[in-house]
Amino acid sequence: MNTTGSIPADAFSFRSPYGRRAVGLSVAAAVGGFLFGFDSSVINGAVDSIQQDFGLNAVVTGFVVAIALLGCAVGAIVAGSLSDRWGRLRVMFLGAVMFFISSLGAGLAFSVWDLALWRVIGGLGIGIASVIAPAYIAEIAPRQIRGGLASLQQLAITLGIFAALLSDALLQNAAGGADEVLWLGLEAWRWMFLVGVIPSAVYGILAFTLPESPRYLIAKGRYDEARAIFERLVPAADLDQTMKDLQTTIETDRKNAGVSIRGPVLGLQRIVWVGIILSVFQQFVGINVIFYYSTSLWNSVGFDESNSFTISVVTSITNVLVTLVAIFLVDRVGRKPILLTGSVMMTLSLGAMAIAFLFSTTDSEGAVTLPAPWGPIALVAANLFVIGFGASWGPLVWVLLGEIFPSRIRGKALGVAAGAQWIANFLITVSFPAMSDWSLPATYGMYALFAALSFVYVAWRVPETKGMDIEQTETLFTRKDARAAGTV
Repeated sequence: MNTTGSIPADAFSFRSPYGRRAVGLSVAAAVGGFLFGFDSSVINGAVDSIQQDFGLNAVVTGFVVAIALLGCAVGAIVAGSLSDRWGRLRVMFLGAVMFFISSLGAGLAFSVWDLALWRVIGGLGIGIASVIAPAYIAEIAPRQIRGGLASLQQLAITLGIFAALLSDALLQNAAGGADEVLWLGLEAWRWMFLVGVIPSAVYGILAFTLPESPRYLIAKGRYDEARAIFERLVPAADLDQTMKDLQTTIETDRKNAGVSIRGPVLGLQRIVWVGIILSVFQQFVGINVIFYYSTSLWNSVGFDESNSFTISVVTSITNVLVTLVAIFLVDRVGRKPILLTGSVMMTLSLGAMAIAFLFSTTDSEGAVTLPAPWGPIALVAANLFVIGFGASWGPLVWVLLGEIFPSRIRGKALGVAAGAQWIANFLITVSFPAMSDWSLPATYGMYALFAALSFVYVAWRVPETKGMDIEQTETLFTRKDARAAGTV
């Protein structure tokens, strides 16, 4: 290795021993993101069967699909304080247990209301995992590869989405239909939920095998344990300085323990609003409509059930591949250019979907069909939308949320921003069935408008943070505030 002083110049590359160890820990922690993605999309293949079996209208169907997201919001908000009190790993295990119980309960649900209860419990676990995973990764990741490691959270989410849609498709095909009995007298759609016990068990086991966050250990006075972990993550020449810097940061955080995120802009500090707005835009472009309802959507525009499941799986594979592209580019190209490019792609593709559905027809039973060539156009546009999102706003918002907040308010601000993300997701998810019944062109046109606004906001308010220490990023937003006083 080439060296600069006594620290190898490539000590923190993904190929170095230190980089590989950081990647290994980050991948294990990111299984929480896998649960997030799995839970988000597993209901995709079960929506129509749930609606038919329980006799639900569009509004109640949307509520059952989205109710888990309210649990996610609560879990995200309380995760930070719980992890500071109990440690990252114990809270990881709590999230795994909640999702395990939820998978069993949802698969064996006897009414729509107990199904909703189990999904809320699962949502609490997923909300916890959504905060703990990126926080843990940020606390063990060297800054030189922090962007790539933080993006593993989104990669894990996309893999969870893929696994859920693939298992849905396999179970549907094995049974001959999602509403057909498969094993043990249970319909295929119930097994779609039950398979969730497998990833939740894996996550729970990992919580017993990962090392605790060095930051948490130092905060609790367990310096020798923290040092032993850092010995495997940073070169010996940098070990003492790493420990010293972290101790200084923790002492500063303690002095600022009573510091509030309250501020002059609608009751919050401006930087908190930046995180909230980024989170809301990430959801208001309607990405989860594709992953929650795509099977029903493609079935409604002329594809049979089997092909609709297959299309959903292909879309999820696309999502995984473009997330890998984002991980490769984020620390090379930077955050802002990728976000702006993604906003343009999403605006154009969503606009194309809105135009395509202008030509849809509805029969006497309410079934929507798209005449040629608009069905294939809508399908291509939907996948281009997934590419634009998956290569930009999907992973990069998580990266920015992990690095834009100053340490004195990071835990509180991250919890609020993540909670806002879940609430925004809930609003889009619960409203889609009713809005699609009203007007699909207007629905996708609204998502296109939010995508266009996301471009404007990033160009206006989000500076580049590539390659900077986390504490340096605060100064960028401070300068922005000085130039744009009175705005968010």
